[in-house]
Amino acid sequence: MHNDKIDSEVRASVSAEHQYLGMNKNVIYGLQHVLTMYGGIIAPPIIIGAAAGLEASEIGFLVAAALFVGGIATMLQTLGFKHFGAKLPIVQGVSFAGVATILAIVTTGGGLASAFGAVIVASLIGLLLAPFFSKIIRFFPPVVTGCVITMIGISLLPVAIRWMMGGNPKAENWGDPANIGLAAMTLAIVIIFSMLKSQLMRRLAILMAIALGTIIASLAGFADFSKVANGSVFAFPHIFHFGMPVFEFTAILSMVIVTLVIMTETTADIIAIGEIVGSKVDSKRIGDGLRADMLSSAVAPIFGSFMQTAFAQNVGLVAITGIKSRFVVATAGGILIVLGLLPIVGRLVAAIPMPVLGGAGIVLFGTVAASGIRTLAKVDYNDHKNLIIVATSLAIGMIPIANNEFYAQFPKWVSTLLHSGISSACITAILLNILFNHLPFAKKSVETTTLPINSGHS
Repeated sequence: MHNDKIDSEVRASVSAEHQYLGMNKNVIYGLQHVLTMYGGIIAPPIIIGAAAGLEASEIGFLVAAALFVGGIATMLQTLGFKHFGAKLPIVQGVSFAGVATILAIVTTGGGLASAFGAVIVASLIGLLLAPFFSKIIRFFPPVVTGCVITMIGISLLPVAIRWMMGGNPKAENWGDPANIGLAAMTLAIVIIFSMLKSQLMRRLAILMAIALGTIIASLAGFADFSKVANGSVFAFPHIFHFGMPVFEFTAILSMVIVTLVIMTETTADIIAIGEIVGSKVDSKRIGDGLRADMLSSAVAPIFGSFMQTAFAQNVGLVAITGIKSRFVVATAGGILIVLGLLPIVGRLVAAIPMPVLGGAGIVLFGTVAASGIRTLAKVDYNDHKNLIIVATSLAIGMIPIANNEFYAQFPKWVSTLLHSGISSACITAILLNILFNHLPFAKKSVETTTLPINSGHS
């Protein structure tokens, strides 16, 4: 009893992200992280592989590589070593931000070899830029971070909605009420577990909902596990399986723009997780996180994968469970590596119906947005310029979500930079904050005004 008390006191004195919860909890909570982001990490290699005209077995290599490299990148980011890794509970995986550009490279004659070459060079350039990029932390006060975190959650909600509808717009059952019903049932399970008195059960709400939702789906005939046994049990990702990388200037240039977007989003995620964990995030920590991001991205093509980034959906999981230990997420990285080496386990997890993930995703992604709103609550809206920053940034961030063709006629670099609601909101909030709060002439000319809503108060 006395030892338990000492143990508890020791844990209380250690920062939340540095607390070690024990192997059992690490594995259980780590698995929850993997299930949360699994659909997101395997989607880019499947999309790119299909566009490249690969056979199903070859696409399997891309998927296995994505899991394997994502696991290594996650462990690097969470455990870290000198100058590499933010040492925060951040899950890494293949970035969606680069998919459109990689598809353009692959389908315009460059092939996968050019895409891999562009990723390597762009990531090394990002590695060199990381120390300078991290200095922008002073341009991220709550009025900026709140906008970005809120937009991370909002921009992920369409992903959850697609999962709820079935995941594949070309499938016959796309949007079937049965899919929506399965997602609603999963959401109901999350809510029920979140109401229980047991803290452990509340923290496992997402994992239990996914597990029970899958069982219900299987009994109702919605889950197909017939293909789990097909294929190899163990396979190590082949080095340069798709040939040696090819370095083309135009492909590299377009990937450098993507790299800047990814660095912006990763910076936002690091700041967001720092807010949730309650840990100080300074320029050094952002720099270490970006270097880990870029190093893992540069190594990824060797095994057959693409640009790595922080996964925003897992930021939501940290917020909703209250499990802030980086060792839990490092364990998730270990599980991803195992999944990459054991395709049969990966196929088992891949058999989880998309509507089940969608039901859980609604809560997860909504929680990220709620965390951003909580940060925005710290902002003084009596200062009229803060209202303008928040209103404009969120509105511009919503543009590509409301209409993904808005930037279609713009130059490629513009559409690449602004196609993400996260990067749109982030860039807008930073620029407006600089305009209102950092430029001498603006600070003098902008008067502090009282909003009409408060005009009745003394």
